[in-house]
Amino acid sequence: MTVTRPARLTGAALCGALALVIVVWLLRDLAAFGSPAELAWYWAGEHVFLLRRRSATSLVDPLLLVAYAVTAVAALRSSLAAPALAATGGVTLALRLPGLWSTGVDALVTTLLTLALAAGLVVTAAAGRRPAESPHETPARPRRGPAVGAGVLCAVAGFAWAAWEVRWARELPVEATVDRFTGGRSLLLPALAVPPAWQNVMLGALFLAAAGSAFARAAHARPLGLLAGLLMAGWGLSGVAIALRLGWAEHFAALDDDGRLTLATSAYALLAGAAVLVLLSLRGAPRPVPREPVAALPPAPPHPRPPGW
Repeated sequence: MTVTRPARLTGAALCGALALVIVVWLLRDLAAFGSPAELAWYWAGEHVFLLRRRSATSLVDPLLLVAYAVTAVAALRSSLAAPALAATGGVTLALRLPGLWSTGVDALVTTLLTLALAAGLVVTAAAGRRPAESPHETPARPRRGPAVGAGVLCAVAGFAWAAWEVRWARELPVEATVDRFTGGRSLLLPALAVPPAWQNVMLGALFLAAAGSAFARAAHARPLGLLAGLLMAGWGLSGVAIALRLGWAEHFAALDDDGRLTLATSAYALLAGAAVLVLLSLRGAPRPVPREPVAALPPAPPHPRPPGW
């Protein structure tokens, strides 16, 4: 299956609109911070900036911006246009849904617009499908070796995210756990930020879904896995960068258990996410070539043969 040309153009336009929404907020934050480096450190978790200024965006926004740009290109040129549009739209819906109970008017309007555009991606991917007319239009499945490798890496990441959330739920009071899911005011989150517990659950589910599709070598395994690898590597990079900035790597032995596990998880996410991106970017398995029908044989002579045959 593939998608029609109008569906490709519509999907690319929707991705462009989603990216434009983020760009507007990013420009607003850059004007407030004055330095892209300070804004990047804020996304990574540098708490010193909380005393001076706050951002409306979080690490989710630049990562989704990259995802929208790649998906727009895939929508126009790739045989994986349908699963790419569906995966990007579904992940956007999952991550942006908590914004519906946001207290800010601007953030709420942005959330409603983003959810509508993301739903449009999913509908476009489903409604614009058509049978492939040639083998080149058939989505290529990942090869067995890279698929299994990417599946194992995504599965470990999914269980790690789930384990962290279970640990926080057991150690924190019930009120704090609820705030981590709903984005309570006690967390001092940016206006567009995803509540941390909701984010961890959604990312864990994404990583496990990507692992399952990779093990099955499904047609949608590559776009779903690439999206999972992008988010995984992004969070890992931010964690490793802030750990190096704070000197955690140099004093690893002096850290408590939480600090060591946090640094180890960030390092794994960075390396595993990069590996998933490489493995699923490799050329896929050969597409099946349809067999041409055998030419019809001439009819058998009649029996008994007529005179003169």
